[in-house]
Amino acid sequence: MQESIAALTAEITKAELNNPAALDAFRISYLGRKGRLADLFDQLKTVPNEEKRAVGQQLNALKQQAQARFDEAQQAAEAAADNAPANPDFDYTLPPVPNALGTRHPLSLVREEMLRVFARIGFAVAEGPEIEDDWHNFTALNFPENHPARDMQDTFFVESRAGGLVDAAAENDSTHQSTNPLPHLLRTHTSTVQVRVMENEPLPIRRVMPGRVFRNEAISARAHMMFHQVEGIFIDEGVSFADLKQTVYYFVQELFGADINIRFRPSFFPFTEPSAEIDITCLICKGAGCNICKYSGWVEIGGCGMVDPAVLENAGIDPEKYSGYAWGMGIERIAMLKYQIKDLRLFTENDMRFLRQFEAL
Repeated sequence: MQESIAALTAEITKAELNNPAALDAFRISYLGRKGRLADLFDQLKTVPNEEKRAVGQQLNALKQQAQARFDEAQQAAEAAADNAPANPDFDYTLPPVPNALGTRHPLSLVREEMLRVFARIGFAVAEGPEIEDDWHNFTALNFPENHPARDMQDTFFVESRAGGLVDAAAENDSTHQSTNPLPHLLRTHTSTVQVRVMENEPLPIRRVMPGRVFRNEAISARAHMMFHQVEGIFIDEGVSFADLKQTVYYFVQELFGADINIRFRPSFFPFTEPSAEIDITCLICKGAGCNICKYSGWVEIGGCGMVDPAVLENAGIDPEKYSGYAWGMGIERIAMLKYQIKDLRLFTENDMRFLRQFEAL
């Protein structure tokens, strides 16, 4: 032990600490938790009891010596850096390089604006998992088993419980009994969150559900395999289609202006009855007719309808006592209309020339 202490003392005394790299190496080698001094302290337990006190004092003195050498060299290095002459090759009169600040994505801007509009009339936000089971994505929403939306060619299925993937939200949800617990998929609409809200929250329900959805579609200027939706649902006693129409009127006029006309076209959705498509005045031609609206003067922004009694029953809600309406629309569609963007692919291409146009917003 005495020989080791003497050898280490000589090394510490002779160590050259004339640059930052040497300082760091000295600290790690001698003062670190796994350094050579720490090894000697660990070996102290092997020293005979009558010698431990003397050896311990020597080790403490050596540690203080090493720490003093390190502190002195570090202070000298810092003083030398402070007193170093300015770089003669650098022009200190040059203006600083400004920090490039980013901006919110246009889809985020539109999403937040839509949620603010609905918040003013009492709709709270609800979100859910993007990986869903068959019950929440199809069965509970009154989709027949042979409905085209259930076709595997049009939906992104993922490995199920048998393959090791478990949807935690569905696993913990014991309020439903799926006819087939195995299939899991990337949700095709945010209506799945409506089902979860109806199953788990007390009535009345007034919720809006934003989120990302996935469908197996060819990517083009008007379609994408991944896009964003905002859906809403209101369930209470005595809710009628008139309440739905007034909600849509308020939303559209708050978002696009009071001079925008709105119409409802009869349509079909498995989860609503009656159902309708929502059209508004074309913002490009102001209703005169153009290639964007196919010379009709109208553009579709979403779908809506009264919640089907079968959907209420699937969620454990008495359709004889309660009624409700639901609606949904794509955020990309709203953003394209609001900012007159003609190619949906621009939202996901990360083209800075496109994104910088929204800095002022």
